[in-house]
Amino acid sequence: MSDIIDLGGAPANEDCAQLGHSPDFERLNRLEVAVYRAAIIARFGPPPEGCALVSITNRHDFGIYRTLGLRVDGIVARRELAAAYIAAVEDGLGSWIEAGFVPPVRYDDGSVPVIERDHIDDIVTGALIATRPAASGRFAIPDFEILHRNLAAAYPRSAEAARALLQEIST
Repeated sequence: MSDIIDLGGAPANEDCAQLGHSPDFERLNRLEVAVYRAAIIARFGPPPEGCALVSITNRHDFGIYRTLGLRVDGIVARRELAAAYIAAVEDGLGSWIEAGFVPPVRYDDGSVPVIERDHIDDIVTGALIATRPAASGRFAIPDFEILHRNLAAAYPRSAEAARALLQEIST
């Protein structure tokens, strides 16, 4: 038996797509949930064995929306590593910046939402570049080391793209 903890569709204090209001809601909602998953991994690392970050489909009078959930196998929840992860992620994030991300969608003035990058690999590459160490190997902010390490491990394709872009810029 599994339990699912609903983490929401985006960090708690951030604007996000609104069902029945935002144009192209389904696309925006899926993108925000995918980026929120990456942000949770950046901040807290990948889920331990027996836990998984999943997309939850929610039905509403206005249609379907998705949120990010942490699925936990019942027996695993009692293990120390899983319990610590659950405690760390259950409140989610307050903002994108806590994980080194910029908002994937901008809702500037209530007009048409603006998407700077629309693919998760590109968005994670941007976060890896933002949190990268200096040439000395030191990180500008100590938390950047955690964010960068977690993202690079979970998204190796984005890590390689970030390295290639940074090498191109430095030559």
